[in-house]
Amino acid sequence: MLFNSFDFAVFLPIVFVLYWFVTQKNLRQQNFLIVVASYVFYGWWDYRFLSLIVFSSLVDYTIGRLLGNTENTAKRKLLLTTSIVINLGFLAFFKYYNFFLDNFKATFSFFGHPFDGYTLNIILPVGISFYTFQTLSYTIDVYRKQLEPTKDLLAFLAFVSFFPQLVAGPIERATNLLPQFYTKRRFDYHNAVIGTRQILWGLFKKVVIADQCAEYVNLIFDHSTDYGGVTLLLGAFLFAFQIYGDFSGYSDIAIGTSKLFGFNLMQNFAYPYFSRDIAEFWRRWHISLSTWFRDYLYIPLGGSRGGLWMKIRNTFIIFLVSGFWHGANWTFIVWGGLNALYFLPLLLSKTNRRNLDVVAQNSTLPTVREFFQIAVTFLLTILAWVFFRAENLSHAFAYLGAIFTKIGEPLAFTPWSLFIFLTLLLIMEWMGRREQFAIEKIGSNWKLPLRWAFYLIICLCIIGSMDNQQDFIYFQF
Repeated sequence: MLFNSFDFAVFLPIVFVLYWFVTQKNLRQQNFLIVVASYVFYGWWDYRFLSLIVFSSLVDYTIGRLLGNTENTAKRKLLLTTSIVINLGFLAFFKYYNFFLDNFKATFSFFGHPFDGYTLNIILPVGISFYTFQTLSYTIDVYRKQLEPTKDLLAFLAFVSFFPQLVAGPIERATNLLPQFYTKRRFDYHNAVIGTRQILWGLFKKVVIADQCAEYVNLIFDHSTDYGGVTLLLGAFLFAFQIYGDFSGYSDIAIGTSKLFGFNLMQNFAYPYFSRDIAEFWRRWHISLSTWFRDYLYIPLGGSRGGLWMKIRNTFIIFLVSGFWHGANWTFIVWGGLNALYFLPLLLSKTNRRNLDVVAQNSTLPTVREFFQIAVTFLLTILAWVFFRAENLSHAFAYLGAIFTKIGEPLAFTPWSLFIFLTLLLIMEWMGRREQFAIEKIGSNWKLPLRWAFYLIICLCIIGSMDNQQDFIYFQF
């Protein structure tokens, strides 16, 4: 069920009414309703994969209980290993089986030893990468004794399957989200208004920005040999905004929807295209994933505590694994490695934590230096995005090569209406860069007619763009 679909427009009000007017007085009934609604939401794509998420939930719930009942170090390690193997085993099979098989076959054939293997027609369960990491965070935190194992199976099922963020995040930590299912929720009108505003802005980014960018991006990337360097650069530029509008838009809708039900999810994007270096970009892009890798992979590997070579090794590991998490294609791995190379000069010069504050914190406009830093960081980012979007490595290298070798050819077309919407997006995001989302406090000092006129314009833009509906990019991950 897509957030930008008629189905969800019917589903959400029904669940909202049942949640606040039928089950409000009973916490367990509210949690039960969330579980049922979440399974309906997830099963809307393919009900067969419901068994997978239920099984994964029951495994980690049971392992959590067992971890809470033993202090034996060997048993605790065995239980944690069991959770990791089962969860990552499912993920590896559904997402990477054919990738590994194809590469094994290619490697053996290269050395003159043909390898027979059967490629399977595997359907990737929607959101498996997201809920797998979410439930893994629970068992790891329980193993580390940072979280008490839950005895409430219903609350745990709701935590794993919570429908607003089930299929594309944010990847919530059990330490943040799970305790929210233990406490009674009361309807907060102010929080609901902010949530509705965030849903509206998320829909604008997805439907108006991402889906319209997708139309040009698909045309340019699918026929890249037909265009000159300027047009190809435009395609990479528009893809940067497509993936940002698509993914951050989904996160905004998920966080806003959660607010309607009395839950607070973590911020997943913090205006990453206003970053002044790559390190800042990765502190602001897909925050729930980058912090997950930091806490559960980078720090256990030694983080930045060791010598220079250990720091470099850990940096490359974290970026390469992050790339591989995104998909079973060498393009994603190269994308991760390229970002590691971007990050390396900052690490070596010990300036990777230089820009921790909001850009132009106390001024209206950035300084010339800040503007230049933002522009360079954005250019590096969009060049790396070419690998993310390309069909394969040869396509990516040919695309990048043509940008620089065919730069003199004129622009094939100019999407003026889209540029107007992108300008509106950038203005609103810049004005709201200190807030959790761009229009969180927009119009707080405006007169009521002006405020509602702004909302009406946004709604009309969304409605007018609905005929170009696209799937969410991160559903494939």
